[in-house]
Amino acid sequence: GEVAVLLVAQVGDRKAADRVDVVGVAAAGGHLAFHLHAAAVEEGARHVAPLKALGAPVGDVIQPRPYVSQQSLIDATQPKGRRYYWKSEYLSYLEPALLAGAIDHFERMCSPHSAILIFPLAGALNELPADHSPMGNRDARWVLNIMAAWDDSADDAANIDWARTAWRDLRRFSTGGTYVNFLTADEGDERVRAAYGANYARLAELKAKWDPDNLFRINKNIVPALAGRA
Repeated sequence: GEVAVLLVAQVGDRKAADRVDVVGVAAAGGHLAFHLHAAAVEEGARHVAPLKALGAPVGDVIQPRPYVSQQSLIDATQPKGRRYYWKSEYLSYLEPALLAGAIDHFERMCSPHSAILIFPLAGALNELPADHSPMGNRDARWVLNIMAAWDDSADDAANIDWARTAWRDLRRFSTGGTYVNFLTADEGDERVRAAYGANYARLAELKAKWDPDNLFRINKNIVPALAGRA
């Protein structure tokens, strides 16, 4: 876990972050680093060189590939029928205490299929004003995702508790925002508001204009604003 988490801290925050992603994954079956360079192949080879020079990996499949291939690269690691539960937060920085906490909770995982992931976001996202688009949270530079995955329903309580415990501990490092697509069924309006930040009120007003009866509500819902308030 320590290798994977520190790897993303050291390599993922380079100047080329607008075009380079390095995602650190601490998992029981091994520690992974996913690299994506969305630009010229030659430039990508230069940026990936420090990553490839770290240690002796069990496998190295970094190569030029189509976007669809990259997008589906790890689909087989999350098969249908497996049980999943996760918690997520936006981060501004990878503080040493956060990384130490992630390693500690990684070592407490109940299932070999679970993982703690850190996704880099820094770059173009941070260059536009907060109200530029619906999502908001443009102060975020990383996403922490604590993902529990297991096979037997008898293990539901233990695995869900592991994810929630890790989240409650590491949430103190959050910006206060979260990614709406990472919200779970048991997270309510407060968390939806956190996903959109200060933009929520404006979105609620638009919802009141175009969908005042809240017909489109089978989602992490933005409730139409009442007259005079959001």
